[in-house]
Parts: sequence; C-alpha cells; structure tokens
Amino acid sequence: MDRRRNPRKPKRKNKNKGDASSSSIPSIPTRVWQPGVDKLEDGEELQCDPSAYNSLHGFHVGWPCLSFDILSDKLGLNRTEFPHTLYMVAGTQAEKAPHNSIGMFKISNVSGKRRDVVPKTVVNGDDMEEDDDADDNSDSDESEDEASRLLTMDVLTVYVQCHKTLISASLGEILVWDMSSHLNALAESETEGKDGTSPVLNQAPLVSYSGHKNEGYAIDWSPATAGRLLSGDCDSRIHLWEPASGTWAVDPVPFAGHTNSVEDLQWSPAEANVFASCSVDGTVAVWDVRVGKSPALAFKAHKTDVNVISWNRLASCMLASGSDDGSFSIRDLRLIKDGDAVIAHFEYHKHPITSIEWSAHEASTLAVSSGDNQLTIWDLSLEKDEEEEEEFKAQTKEQVNAPQDLPPQLLFVHQGQKDLKELHWHNQIPGMIISTAADGFNILMPYNIQNTLPDLAA
Repeated sequence: MDRRRNPRKPKRKNKNKGDASSSSIPSIPTRVWQPGVDKLEDGEELQCDPSAYNSLHGFHVGWPCLSFDILSDKLGLNRTEFPHTLYMVAGTQAEKAPHNSIGMFKISNVSGKRRDVVPKTVVNGDDMEEDDDADDNSDSDESEDEASRLLTMDVLTVYVQCHKTLISASLGEILVWDMSSHLNALAESETEGKDGTSPVLNQAPLVSYSGHKNEGYAIDWSPATAGRLLSGDCDSRIHLWEPASGTWAVDPVPFAGHTNSVEDLQWSPAEANVFASCSVDGTVAVWDVRVGKSPALAFKAHKTDVNVISWNRLASCMLASGSDDGSFSIRDLRLIKDGDAVIAHFEYHKHPITSIEWSAHEASTLAVSSGDNQLTIWDLSLEKDEEEEEEFKAQTKEQVNAPQDLPPQLLFVHQGQKDLKELHWHNQIPGMIISTAADGFNILMPYNIQNTLPDLAA
C-alpha cells in the first residue's frame, strides 16, 4: 500500500470569540500550523485534530521521567487489535534525590480506532458506503473523534525506592535491580484501582558499580547476549559488563577514543560483539569488543555535540545520529571508507535532537524528538510526487494546502508535550510510539503510519 505524506494539522481556534457556528461571527479557516514559523494571535490557541491518530493518550506519574524502556511481553507479536496492553519501566527525576524511584507500569485498555489513509467515503467526488466493519474497534456510543480523544486507559504501577537516578547517579554509581517479581505481579494484576499505585518498596540493588568517576547517561543492554551491558560517562569512558554467576564482571579498563562526554551507546543489531557510541566531541565511533579498546571506525558526524544514535534493526548498515544543532543524519556504514556515507541529512528541527529511533517494523521509517517540543516521523523511501499529492487532495477534499518547503520524507508532526526527552517504538505493536517529556507520557499511533506486515498470529 502506498504511503502518503500527511503531517498532523493542528487547528487554530479563537477561544474568545464564542461559538464559531454563530451566524454573527465569521468562521476561521483551518490551515496547516508550522511550528517555529507561525505565531498565535492574542486569544488564540492550538487544537489537536484527533482524526490524525488511530490512538492518542497521555498520562503522568507524579514526577518527570527523563528516560524509559518498553518491556517485552508475552501477549504476541504484530498486535493490531484494540484495546492494547503494554509494560514500561522508568526512573523519576524528582525535586529531591530521596524522592526518586523506579516505576514499573502496566498500561491496559489502550483504546483506539484504525483509520484508512485514504478515506473510503469520498472518491472522485462520489460518496461511497462505509464498510460494514468500519467501526469494529470503536465505541459504538461515541463519535469517531470523541472515541479517539477520550483517555480510555488504566495504569497500574509498582515503585522501588532508589534515592538515585536510574542509570548513573551524580557520583557515577550504576545500580542494577532485579524487577522480575514486580513485573510478574503486574502481569497477573487486573485493572482494579484505575490509575492506582502500589506502596513504595525498599529493595536493595543486585549490583552497585562505582568505577565511573563522573556522572553518565549512556547505557545499553545487548540484544544478543543476555546480561551484557555497556555504560558510558561524561569523562569519555566506556565500560563493558559481562554476566558472571548471578552478578557482573566489569572490565576496569575502559574503551578509549572519544575526547569528551559519551552521550549514547548502542549495540549492533546484527553483530554480537560490535557497538556504536556518540559524543559531545561531534564524532560517532564503532567498536569491536574482541579487538582492543580503540574504535574500529570513527568519523566526524556533526558540527556540534552528537546527542543520540540509532542503529536500524532491519537494515543494520544504516545508522542515524542526532545533533545539538537540531540536525540529524543517516549514514550507510558500508560507505564510510569510501568517503561520504551520508545518504540523508535533515535540518527541519531548530533545537537539539533529544531522541531518535528507527521503527522495528519498517526499515525506512524513523522517529525524532527535539527541544522544539515536536516529535516527527520520517519515511526515507518517499519522494515528492505532485500528481499523487493532487490525487490525494481530491480524494480527501482537502481544503488546506500544505507548506511547500516541507521535506517529502516528513510523514507526521506530533505536538503537545513540553520538553520532550525520549521516544520508543513498541516492538510488538506496529505503529505505536511512546514519548516522555517534562509534563508526562504520550502514547500515540498516527493514522498514516500503517503496517503492511502479515499478521504473525494468523
């Protein structure tokens, strides 16, 4: 199925003018809102267009969570039917360190409705009948827009008191907890006590490592070797953790090559002994743990700090990197030795890139978040096709003309969160993205991020 570019279109609304349907007040035309370009007039505000989503929900847990992980579950792969259930773990950023905790979340009854990218009701100006099963996944007593806007979701949590940040404390200490019993308890729990929490538990960590002499925020578990871990710090050190009889043996000799803070680490999705790192020094390095402590490959990736990287799990030669200047780049690692390996470079965002991640279900698609409070989704396989765009506008009777300077690869723009920090695609629910910000979490499934993979459960 063809993928059409149709970024989210926030609507302008004059909140001081009363009912727009009043005959005495002229209606305000809807138009595409361009973040960072357009400004609101006095008394105006932006409205979300819920029809741009298959599902959209938000929640908070008391304190901001700067990072989080989506946990794998046993509910099946390639899940497409609403409602959804998912599991997460996150560490809080409380006002005072003693208030910090690690939370595990079971989020169930996540409602939504799957929409067609091209509506079936209007084709070439003629009305068509709706499919009989078009409303199979919607609430029969609510309109489509209201059903997608309502927060129909239950959150159960378990907190473990940690008194420090989840990954690396200010003194460089890294703590590892065994949360399996809490995860099992959540999996067996029903949704009684909506938005309820369990008492905070005081649980000692399995391991406490103080080998880092400075704070750090780069860490990654190996997808190939259970328990294998990398940790990086602001002094440019990277340490390798190997599982050993219920604990870990941490190599005291760090990997050396960066000249400034290590900002992100990621294991290769294809080679068990290879990982990549990025740094404030503007470089990206690729390492092989079998051949010493120096990088096997290093290159200047951006003119400013490289904040985040993401290795494409479906096309492992592709590595994405996001910079402090708001730009992000895609490189084909097979071309590094031949010179210019950049196959795509975007400068759409004007504030630092805070997170970047390839989709687990489509090799050409990735999501990006930025300090400009935007979460954007990109499909590198798209090119501008004016004939196709005109056909799409005719089919949808679209009255709003999209700005002409938007990159054709830009699929979607999500707004509404403040100070976006991190995003992740759900590996088992195609099209679902979860993001965290200073004002809480969002769960979103844009309507034009469709999945064409076969149902693995069939």
